[in-house]
Amino acid sequence: MDYLNVKFKETGHSNMYFPQFIPYSFIEKEASHVQGFSPELAVVTIGGGKELEEKLVVRPTSETIVNHMFTKWIQSYRDLPLMINQWANVTRWEMRTKPFIRTLEFLWQEGHTAHATLEEAEKEAMQMIDVYTKFAYEQAAIPVIPGRKSRVETFAGADRTYTIEAMMGDKKALQAGTSHNLGQNFSRAFETQFMDENGQLEHVWQTSWAISTRFVGGIIMTHGDDAGLMLPPRIAPIQVVIVPIWKKGDEKGVVMEAVASVQNTLKEAGIRVKMDDSELRTPGWKFNFYEMKGVPIRIELGPRDVKNRSVVLCRRDVPGKQGKEFGISMEPSILVDHIKGRLEEIQASLLQKAITFRDSNIVDVNSYGELKEVISEGKWARGPWSASDADELKVKEETSATIRCFPFDQPEGAKKCFMTGNPADEVAIFAKSY
Repeated sequence: MDYLNVKFKETGHSNMYFPQFIPYSFIEKEASHVQGFSPELAVVTIGGGKELEEKLVVRPTSETIVNHMFTKWIQSYRDLPLMINQWANVTRWEMRTKPFIRTLEFLWQEGHTAHATLEEAEKEAMQMIDVYTKFAYEQAAIPVIPGRKSRVETFAGADRTYTIEAMMGDKKALQAGTSHNLGQNFSRAFETQFMDENGQLEHVWQTSWAISTRFVGGIIMTHGDDAGLMLPPRIAPIQVVIVPIWKKGDEKGVVMEAVASVQNTLKEAGIRVKMDDSELRTPGWKFNFYEMKGVPIRIELGPRDVKNRSVVLCRRDVPGKQGKEFGISMEPSILVDHIKGRLEEIQASLLQKAITFRDSNIVDVNSYGELKEVISEGKWARGPWSASDADELKVKEETSATIRCFPFDQPEGAKKCFMTGNPADEVAIFAKSY
């Protein structure tokens, strides 16, 4: 949230908040939108003990309530572009919930913008998928594949949907963030118009884009292992945990003094550090606990280390003795440089490991038979595609895989659709998802 909030403001968006209860008639105004969301709606029919005159929908997404307000706020081209974002909770009535990935209620941000031209709206939709891609790579160390959704998988009410697709540890695909070019679909439904420079009334062109707590699930399932979480240092709430070790009562004072000094040194250097001096748990228990919590670096400090003016450093991403370094100097400048360097190394290492895993599990296919085989092995299939929506639904029915996206990064040269044999302009990625 901290990172993205800054990026949204840098790109010219203001934070606002819209009502959680939306009149049912608003949802019904855009036909494909209501059709797409109707199975997931939570509807309020009673308020204050009385039946409501009009049903209210608990916010599944805010395009309709935002458009209602945009129609009041936008009069002329001088009011454009109008670019807002809200951090909010939404409700979708999922039949089968899965922690973080599919839940009845989740937290997210949703951006909504209105523009004078289609080109401006398209530029905005692409800009925001780029913000998400950079966040995934640079902060979360998740090597997502950005691309365009197929017609079948496009957001209800949008002209085009752009996505970032991530491969999880079980090789399933996670739609980690989306950006939609809504065209004029909502502005026509809500009569959101503006007077252009020639005095003509035009409908605005719109976008919406969102990333949710599903991304938390993505971080867990990309980097986690059998010991628990493994958090990339740039987003880890605690980057370094210090565990003091002593046996005899007279050792405690000396050790704690050194621990406090190390903690202050790291804090002053802007490193997020926690010291666990609880005497109710053993050092061994703490080691396991903070490994499970995914803290990138653990510092162990005992009487012998105090004597040597050094610490022991353990990396979460390298198990066992290989991940341990002994005799790291407590000298502030040396310690800080060493830990900052290690945090960057861990960040880069987690990303590289995820890229290697992803690339080794994407297979190029040239026939439907090959696709079926690859999907049955739990991998992702990539191949040329120009077939129909019906063919796409057939693939989904027979293999449970969907087109995750047409990647922005496309191979050169002539291609033949693996389903029909007809010429194809693009390759698509197929995979099973949550």
